[in-house]
Amino acid sequence: MTNTTHFGFKTVDEKEKAKHVRGVFDSVASKYDVMNDLMSMGLHRVWKAYTVQVANLKEGDQVLDIAGGTGDLSMAFAKKVGASGRVVHTDINEAMLSTGRDRLINHGLVLPTLVCDAEKLPFPDQHFNVVSVAFGLRNMTHKDIALKEMCRVLKPGGKLLVLEFSKVAKPLEKIYDWYSFKVLPHMGQLVAGDADSYRYLAESIRMHPGQEELKTLMKNSGFAHVDFHNLSAGVVALHAGIKC
Repeated sequence: MTNTTHFGFKTVDEKEKAKHVRGVFDSVASKYDVMNDLMSMGLHRVWKAYTVQVANLKEGDQVLDIAGGTGDLSMAFAKKVGASGRVVHTDINEAMLSTGRDRLINHGLVLPTLVCDAEKLPFPDQHFNVVSVAFGLRNMTHKDIALKEMCRVLKPGGKLLVLEFSKVAKPLEKIYDWYSFKVLPHMGQLVAGDADSYRYLAESIRMHPGQEELKTLMKNSGFAHVDFHNLSAGVVALHAGIKC
């Protein structure tokens, strides 16, 4: 029997989802930062700055940035942990990762950078002080397995930060749907020459667990204490889980 999962609003063989997601990010990698600024009207920078603040990193900390893409968080984390700390910049998508690596090098940062699957992290148990995943969890086929892996590689007392699109406040639902399904694909076509990938991004947000649902999923994956912070009326939420 074939196991299926969602790829946006479509149902696909779960073995095929990673390939479909890879196609999306291969297509958008070169325009990803420009599109992020346009789509969020620059707010993604504020959301990421808040994530760095909540991470509360110290000199010497070990950080794993999953789905690190073009390197925004890796760059900010590296400044906090200093020369005695380490930030590992990872992504399952090679095109996104190489775009991010080049950008980091242009900023004078050479970080360990590797292609890896969040469901099979190639790191030892209890290794990192902080693990982050920004706008990547919703693209993972088995979110529960990925979250358990993130828990495994964290030290006791370590922190997982999940920054992700979430369920927007009810009064904004109609205008948000209009923006997501009408404006966003059109913008994607104009700027990146790719309406379909941005239509998928809008669909994948709708299929992702909401705030309370993700909180429960994180607790079931080994995090004893989980809080979430709604940002921009719930367009985005930052979930913070502590491994005890």
